Amino acid sequence: MNENKRSRFIVYFLGALQVFIGLTAIAGGFGLVSDPSGTKLNIPLDWLSNSPFTNYFVPGLVLLIVNGAGNFLAGIVTFLRNRYAGNIAVAFGIFLVLFVVIEVWFVGLRTLLQPLYLILGLTELMFGLKLRKLVFTIHSLPRGAATKI
Repeated sequence: MNENKRSRFIVYFLGALQVFIGLTAIAGGFGLVSDPSGTKLNIPLDWLSNSPFTNYFVPGLVLLIVNGAGNFLAGIVTFLRNRYAGNIAVAFGIFLVLFVVIEVWFVGLRTLLQPLYLILGLTELMFGLKLRKLVFTIHSLPRGAATKI
């Protein structure tokens, strides 16, 4: 695969991944914020017994704002081919991985969504690192060379 096709694939795949993560996290976060008991989403409140939370409002808010809106906006930044898109993807990938690890630490492995989003977070992190490397290479080219990722 030539470098131009490779960079386009990275941008489109990463952007689509971030938008997917964002939209699904917005849906889940909104469900938890609107019903902190978890009843609407069939999530038992007793899963939080070993956590610092008494209901799902704060975890839902983090899911909604950071993983949801943050990843959705990061996807837009990636599609716009902003030079910081790779750095943003790395940050949100790390945050998603930490979110899932901390969740599993406190509530245990309760659903297949936890390993799925762990893999999605690691994939976002990996593609963000690839995009960072690509941007670093492009921006270190001599002046006048093509610089669009």
